[in-house]
Amino acid sequence: MAKPTYKRATRVADQIRMEIADILMRKTKDPRIGVVTVTDVEVTDDLRLARVYVTVRGDEGTQKGAFIGLEKAAGFIRSELGRRVQLRYTPELAFHRDEAGERGDRVLSLLEQARAQERDTGEPANNMGPKGDAES
Repeated sequence: MAKPTYKRATRVADQIRMEIADILMRKTKDPRIGVVTVTDVEVTDDLRLARVYVTVRGDEGTQKGAFIGLEKAAGFIRSELGRRVQLRYTPELAFHRDEAGERGDRVLSLLEQARAQERDTGEPANNMGPKGDAES
């Protein structure tokens, strides 16, 4: 018998991500949570803990307020999730800040700076050789 392509935890995590996003959008009343986007969920193999990665647009105060709101609503979100997803145990929810978008923006700005420097000077912005080795 062939091994399944995806682990069960991966499939459950994807379902939990969609359900939590829907719960946050439709069921929560806290205005601080309105600026939250669920980007990823990682579930342990025993399905007891779900790490929910979210992005929050806005300044530092808005982000702190959103995480306070998420922590206060975690019990409600978990109970609603338990009604929607049929599991033996509804996983504990741990909300984490997803910094992948910020890192991506930083990489894009660095690439744009390198392109601008290359246009201005006519030379590549790095000191890499033709094979990708650093030149001495």
